[in-house]
Amino acid sequence: MKAFLLFSVMLTITLCATAQQAAPPALPLTEAGQRVDGYIKAFNSGSLETMRAFISANVGEDAIKRRSIDERLQIYKEMLANMKSLELYRVMEATPGSITGLFHTGNGEWFEIGFMFEPAPPHKLLGLRVENSDPPSESKSQGASDAPLSTITEAEFVVAVENRLKELVKADQFSGTVLIGKNGKPIFEKAYGLASKEHGVANRIDTKFNLGSINKLFTQIAIGQLVEQGKLSFDDKLSIHVPDYPNRQDAQRITVRQLLSMSSGVGDIFGERFDLLAKDKLRTLKDFVPLFANEPLAFEPGTQQQYSNGGYVLLGIIIEKLSGQSYYDYVRDHIFKVAGMENTDSYESDAIVPNLASGYTREGNATGPRRNNIHMRPARGSSAGGGYSTVEDLLKLTIAVAGNKIRVPHFRSQGHDSAEKAGIGMAGGAPGTNALLEFNPATGYTVIVMSNYDPPSATAPGKEIRSMLARIK
Repeated sequence: MKAFLLFSVMLTITLCATAQQAAPPALPLTEAGQRVDGYIKAFNSGSLETMRAFISANVGEDAIKRRSIDERLQIYKEMLANMKSLELYRVMEATPGSITGLFHTGNGEWFEIGFMFEPAPPHKLLGLRVENSDPPSESKSQGASDAPLSTITEAEFVVAVENRLKELVKADQFSGTVLIGKNGKPIFEKAYGLASKEHGVANRIDTKFNLGSINKLFTQIAIGQLVEQGKLSFDDKLSIHVPDYPNRQDAQRITVRQLLSMSSGVGDIFGERFDLLAKDKLRTLKDFVPLFANEPLAFEPGTQQQYSNGGYVLLGIIIEKLSGQSYYDYVRDHIFKVAGMENTDSYESDAIVPNLASGYTREGNATGPRRNNIHMRPARGSSAGGGYSTVEDLLKLTIAVAGNKIRVPHFRSQGHDSAEKAGIGMAGGAPGTNALLEFNPATGYTVIVMSNYDPPSATAPGKEIRSMLARIK
C-alpha cells in the first residue's frame, strides 16, 4: 500500500545540485540526468561543504532569495539524518521538465523523489518532491534480503518505543510528547524533557506544542467544507475570491486546487524579507501577503510543484472572505470545536498561555547551546502553519475524521474522497519546532510526535515507530 503522506515540510523541499560525471545507465543521458546523478553523489558524501558547493553552483538567484544557502543546508542535514544515503533503484518517469525515481535509503526505507528543472537552459534544479513508497514487488528478486522482519507483540512494541525514546532523551535529541493510538485509544503516551528550560518546567502529555505546517491540514479541511457548501470550487481562480490581491494578473491564472497542491508558482513567506522584518508585525494573514505577493511566480501555474507557504496564506484569506470570520475563528468554530480539540489554537507569542512549550533551536550551530526561538517566529501563526496543539487533541482529530464528522478533501483529482479512506500524514518543522501526525485507517494506528527541538527531533523517531508498527503480529 502506498504510504499516506499528504504534505510534509520535512519531505517537500527545494535543493539544487551540479552536473557531475556521466549519469548511471538508468538515468537519461541528458543534462538533467547528470544533475540527478550529481545530486545523489552530493547527498551521499555526507559533507555540508560538498553540498554547499553544489548549491552555490546550481541554484538560481530568485531561488536563493526564497530560501538561503544556509536554510538549504539545514534541510539537507534533516534529510541526511532521516535517510542516511540514497540509492537509485529505478527511473519511473523522465520528461524535459522533471525526472522521478524510486530510491532506497540507507535506513531501509523507500521513497519516490521527483526532480524538477528549469524549462530553459541551463535547466537547473528547481526543487524536489519526496514521497514515501512501499518496496517494489520485484525487489527481492533483484537482490534484496529474503529474510522476513521478526514480528513482535503490541506489548513488546510499547517497550521498544519507550526504550528508544529514553535513548534519544539521554542523547538530548528529543524533548516533547508521544502518543500512539489504536482505533482511537492510546496504547502509549508519555512526555519527555522540558517545556521551559528557563524555568525548569517539564513537558506534560497535555502540553501545547507548535504544529509547524500541520496547520495546513486545518486549512485543507476548511476549504473542503466551503466547497461542500457550494461557496467555491477547487477550480475557481484566485481572483474570484481575492479580487484585491496585489498581482491581479497572477490571481487570474491561479486556481484554488493549485494553491492546495502547491503547483501555483506562488512563493514562500520565508526569506530575506522575513528575516529582516520585526516578527511582532505578523499577527494577521494580511500581514504575510507583502512577503511574497509582489514576487514573480516561480513557474506557470499547474506545470510544476514547489513548496509554498504563501499559497496557504492565500487559502486562509479565501476562507476569511467566504466565511466572514477570521481564519482563526473559522477553524476554531468549524474544526476544533467539532472534534473536541480544546487545547488547539494559534496563540500569539506575547500572550500568556498556560502549559505551552517554548521552542529551542541550534539553528546555524548544530553543536552549540540551544536558544529560545521566540525571535525567529511570527507573533501569530497563519493558515500555512505555526498554531499549537497537543497530542491528545490531534488524536481527537483523527477520531473525528474516522467517524466522518470531519472530512479531509481529496483535492488532487476531481473527486472529493475523505481521509477516512486515504489516511492522514502531515509533518511540520522549523527552528525549535517539529511535529508529526500519521493516521492509517487500514491498521487503526495513529502516531503523534511533538517536539520543541529542531527537526528531525519528531520526524526521526516517528519513522522508527512506524517501522516498528509494521512488525506487530
